[in-house]
Amino acid sequence: MLGVVAYAQPDLIPYRKGNKWGFCDKNKKIVIECKYEDVGEFTEELAPVLDKKWGFIDKEGKQVIPCKYDAVSIFTDGLAKVQLNKKWGFIDKTGKEVILLQYDEAGDFCENVNKDNCAGLARVKRNKKWGFIDKKGKEVIPLQYDNAGCMCNNLAAVQLNKKSGFIDNTGKIVIPIEYEDVLSFNEGLAAVKKNKKWSFIDKSGKEVTDSQFDDVSWFFEGLAAVKRGKYWGFIDKSGNEVIPFEYDDAQFFHEGLVPVRNFGRWGFIDKTGKEIIPFEYDDAGPFKNGLAWVQLHGKGGYIDKNGTEYWED
Repeated sequence: MLGVVAYAQPDLIPYRKGNKWGFCDKNKKIVIECKYEDVGEFTEELAPVLDKKWGFIDKEGKQVIPCKYDAVSIFTDGLAKVQLNKKWGFIDKTGKEVILLQYDEAGDFCENVNKDNCAGLARVKRNKKWGFIDKKGKEVIPLQYDNAGCMCNNLAAVQLNKKSGFIDNTGKIVIPIEYEDVLSFNEGLAAVKKNKKWSFIDKSGKEVTDSQFDDVSWFFEGLAAVKRGKYWGFIDKSGNEVIPFEYDDAQFFHEGLVPVRNFGRWGFIDKTGKEIIPFEYDDAGPFKNGLAWVQLHGKGGYIDKNGTEYWED
């Protein structure tokens, strides 16, 4: 049965009051005062907050990791990446720097919205080369690639000498580095670009869609956004058109809905193509835990699946 899947909202929701951020409950009751320059969502009981520098608070609003970093990410698999003096490393939930701040760029230890797909490795960059480390900071895959995607489903997209392919979590090349571009595997399929056109392959490298597309996104919940000519639509894993090609832009399905853009405005549709949240936003991201980030009149905030806006100007 197609439709919107019910997901539990977090008990604390980022809430913007004017230009200051705090947290509220689902009824918009303020739980943590709106006093921060910026905040992120709670993950693993902690949320990042900005007060000239970034740190972390708990659900009582107590600062548990000092605001001393130039940039941070959310916690995944017990670690969060942090940046100071243009170098990235990782801290645990006590604030201990467990992986030294030594990398020029880094990904999280889990970058996929489906955590079951994560392999416990993070991509890192130093001296213009990418590789992968484990949670102890050991370089499991040498820093030798020109670019790298997340290690999801035990496979990662890598680039070398302007060509792309896939390696496994031991560093073995499993799909030749021969494509113009690729997108990471999700739900067993990955998008690859050859002769300026995109198609999808399985984990053996076999092409599973005959259609050739001008742009693509990942498969999520059985559907992928693809672009043919000027417009985006959605296909299933056999390459069949499920939602017509009529959108100016589109992202990926998550929790039963997808952000799409029409006539310069973003809204959300379900898997039948029905409009669920009106096209009224400047920008939008996919739903996660019942909430989606949107932008309106140059300011960001969160909405739920009923379209309730968690902010006040």
